Amino acid sequence: MSVALALIAGVVLGVLFYGGLWLTIKRLTTTRHPVLLTLFSFWGRTVGTIAGFLLAMNGQWQNALMCLAGFVIGRLVVSVLLRTKGNVCT
Repeated sequence: MSVALALIAGVVLGVLFYGGLWLTIKRLTTTRHPVLLTLFSFWGRTVGTIAGFLLAMNGQWQNALMCLAGFVIGRLVVSVLLRTKGNVCT
């Protein structure tokens, strides 16, 4: 996998991870089982992110570094999108 694809994969993983976190937090007030929602969301997002990192890394530290940079960019993308929509919990 090329370094550019690892960066793109990192952005996608970051958006999925932090977007899923936002959805979980948003649903906590309306769900009947907040503990189960929190646990399943945490484990699902964590396992998915680790699996994505391992696939994108492909055994090369350069790919891992670019995937991590993309993950941080994905976090910034989610925070900017949520801030522009006015959906940030303060």
